[in-house]
Amino acid sequence: MHPRPCRSPVAGLALALFAVITPTALADEAPLLGFSADHSGAERALEARFDAALDPAHLKAAMKELTAHPHHVGSPWNRHVAEWVAEQFRSFGFETRVEEFQVLFPTPTERLLEMTAPTRFKARLEEPALKEDATSAQKKEQLPPYNAFSIDGDVTGELVYVNYGVPQDYEDLAKRGIDVKGRIALARYGGSWRGIKPKVAAEHGAVGCIIFSDPGGDGYVQGDPYPRGGWRSGESVQRGSVADMPLYSGDPLTPGVGATAGARRLDPKDARTLTKIPVLPISYDDALPLLRALGGPMAPVAWRGSLPVPYHLGPGPARVHLKLAFDWSLKPLRDVIAVLPGAERPDEWIVRGNHHDGWVYGASDPVSGLVALLEEARGLGTLARDGWRPKRTIVYAAWDGEEPGLLGSTEWVEEHAEELQRKVAVYINTDSNARGFLSLAGSHTLERFINQVGRDVTDPERGISALERARALTLVTGSKEAREDVVARADLRLEALGSGSDFTPFLQHLGIASLNMGYGGEEHYGQYHSIYDSYDHFLRFVDPDFSYGVLLAKTTGRAVLRLADADTLPFEFTALADSVGKYAREIEELAESMRKETAETNRLIAEKTFEAAADPRETFVTPQPKGPVPYLNFAPLQNAVAKLKESADAYAAAWKEAGEGGKPFPADRQVALDQVLLQAERTLTRPEGLPGRPWYVHQVYAPGQYTGYGVKTLPAVREAIELRQFGAADEQIGIVAGVLAGAAAHIDRATAIVRGPAGRPVTLTK
Repeated sequence: MHPRPCRSPVAGLALALFAVITPTALADEAPLLGFSADHSGAERALEARFDAALDPAHLKAAMKELTAHPHHVGSPWNRHVAEWVAEQFRSFGFETRVEEFQVLFPTPTERLLEMTAPTRFKARLEEPALKEDATSAQKKEQLPPYNAFSIDGDVTGELVYVNYGVPQDYEDLAKRGIDVKGRIALARYGGSWRGIKPKVAAEHGAVGCIIFSDPGGDGYVQGDPYPRGGWRSGESVQRGSVADMPLYSGDPLTPGVGATAGARRLDPKDARTLTKIPVLPISYDDALPLLRALGGPMAPVAWRGSLPVPYHLGPGPARVHLKLAFDWSLKPLRDVIAVLPGAERPDEWIVRGNHHDGWVYGASDPVSGLVALLEEARGLGTLARDGWRPKRTIVYAAWDGEEPGLLGSTEWVEEHAEELQRKVAVYINTDSNARGFLSLAGSHTLERFINQVGRDVTDPERGISALERARALTLVTGSKEAREDVVARADLRLEALGSGSDFTPFLQHLGIASLNMGYGGEEHYGQYHSIYDSYDHFLRFVDPDFSYGVLLAKTTGRAVLRLADADTLPFEFTALADSVGKYAREIEELAESMRKETAETNRLIAEKTFEAAADPRETFVTPQPKGPVPYLNFAPLQNAVAKLKESADAYAAAWKEAGEGGKPFPADRQVALDQVLLQAERTLTRPEGLPGRPWYVHQVYAPGQYTGYGVKTLPAVREAIELRQFGAADEQIGIVAGVLAGAAAHIDRATAIVRGPAGRPVTLTK
């Protein structure tokens, strides 16, 4: 998962703005969403007991144990971690099992990168041990720096600097008459998920790809490098998967089915998510000689990083030789599954997960989130020993194989898909955690619910609501639109989910409402996916007293408790309708801006003034004119959004009226409403999936084909427009409109249950 950027310089100003927005915190004692007034009071008392059971010493001890050795997929300590975590769950009182899968996980057998001209240089490709970092010397156990799911390759070619290596960068190179065909692309981390870089390079004819960490991203530009400070040093390397996850996540050889021992597997040559060219990550110390040797024109200002050399584009005269080979055997994968059965509605599940595998030691990613999850589960176990039982079943999961491509969660979801679609109401995910600000993303049906949770936990540094601190941060650092949103709305709008962590198979493959949350922004964290993401680094620079680990346990623990015990599932639809309407307007604005931009560019080309208009200091190759952008018929989408809003408002009105009186809400009707609400997110999916990506069935949220982790909302329509496939866009507008209309009809069924047989509102039994 991507590390969160450091935001500590704004912390004081964010606190100063707290007074501007505190009125929303006055809702703290209002009835909880999904609970009657009486049950809300009992729930808050239960949560106070839960909080009292949490102890940061447990988090620290668990992190020490889990990060003692490297624990990547298939390693000896990975097995120990799974068994140790399972034993913890058993001691908390959970019914616990370890589910095994067999997955493709290539590990390197040969790595060579050398410059052969104009001078000779051989990259070190190694991270040295440090006396300040006790585990960094365990060389025989560590996976070396590499990119998982790169193909084998032995290639030589001229080097071309491609900035972040996203499609727009190649368009900018083409304007300068530079291409990468038959050459090796040198890209810096950032701008997209890493797997997009070799994908786009291969599409443009490159024979290899090298990715380096520029110090402007997470190195000395941010602060002192490790071990003096927490930021990336010149010899630190970011490992990571480069599988084409926007096609499907999980084991590349078993798309759509669990990777059990007897599963039918693709031949690796037919696995669509493997790269087409070899790719290797390097440190900025190893990148410096390559950049220094590049000639050609200077890179645009925005492309220039922070190393002390001019950033030239090439091609050449730098020429490099890249050779990679891998062990392509299957490796064992171990998911830990712990269950606390529901006393009243055992077939309604709340699933809570965090992965346990790391690229090396993984103190921040993922152990910081995992130790919070374990302490949260221990707190629930304490409540259970004292006599509490959840109304719904609670399932805790410690996933294996997240780092190579969400392997553990995806294989488990694919193996149990039919049961999960029937039973799982909500999936809650965490990954990394640190000091700082609450970050919330997820299904908009849960927006009001999780805002209420965020208001009820207190930031340990500032003594204010975690939600209000996050709102204040948006007022300081957010876009103009985001700042206006915070002022205008009582709730903080959830970020939409793309990919990058274990919520992906739940939300986007099965249509299960999901949340992803954590804290961060004040840590000094430049060691993402390196051997220095260690216990020693974490204690110095991330969350030394584990106070934010406890805060995460309080936050996610409340979410689990409320979802498990609510009288009815706390879904709400006005935020969904509002956000979908926003996404639809964005798509219309995208088409209009493309129309204007295309017309202006074609005018400049026709007048032969393109070169001067683009940049009078540079010489450009005049591009070919683009076809006009037609006027698309957005009426079906507009009508569907209007109906969705109407249905969402009617559901909200029914609940508001129910709160003002009426006959009791019988238990059987609560169960009937739950069954409708549990399936509500599924109505935003389509069995056929997205065009060219049938594994992704959700029609509102998906990772972008050329962003990776980054979300594309209403993706079938948005990406068709971006790719100038206007006939497909017109078709998808109608399809997505139909999906939204179906969702609105489903909400109407929920409203009818709330209103009761006579069409009058009813109230929850107290």
